[in-house]
Amino acid sequence: MIIVWTIGAFVSGAIMFSYWLGRLARKNLQTIGDGNPGALNLWKAAGYRLGILGVLLDFLKGYLIVRFALEAGGISGYAVIPIALAPIVGHAFSPFLLGKGGKAIAVTFGVWSGLTQFEVSLALAVILAIMLGIMKIVNQWKPISSETDGQQVVIGMLLLGIYLYVRDASAAEIWVWMGNSLLLIVKHRKEVKALLHRKSDIKEGSPH
Repeated sequence: MIIVWTIGAFVSGAIMFSYWLGRLARKNLQTIGDGNPGALNLWKAAGYRLGILGVLLDFLKGYLIVRFALEAGGISGYAVIPIALAPIVGHAFSPFLLGKGGKAIAVTFGVWSGLTQFEVSLALAVILAIMLGIMKIVNQWKPISSETDGQQVVIGMLLLGIYLYVRDASAAEIWVWMGNSLLLIVKHRKEVKALLHRKSDIKEGSPH
């Protein structure tokens, strides 16, 4: 049953609602902006109405399958790990787009909402909101680049680990967090690499 639920969760995550909504609006998200076929790029390409719908659908495909697995399927303990990570993997590397999926932000919120009844996803939202506010002040309220957005998502996910530790999260939740963090780092590797280069340049340019 764990394998069946995991496959179902993967397929759920792999359904690229935002990409197909974009095609209905005659927009190919893979050729727009950073090429991300997810909800945020849909928002930018086709407007906020379709963008909100894309965010909601991407959220639900992570949320519903996890809730069903926990409640209807009776899944618990370490068996939760592959089922919780499967929608994120499916979205990030969707076979329907030949492995070129989205950055898995909305589906991440969906999975954690289903896994912890919104508690951890709300904590992540607060962390990201605080980081965004700080960056806005630092940049004197100028628009934040997509590169910076990606870096904030990764850092925010890593900081979520502190919250999980303080919350005394279960071992299964910690493993889900570790896998989720790794997936976000992989999907945002360009942004992470740019941040590391920036840190390296600052260190080399600092006086000794």
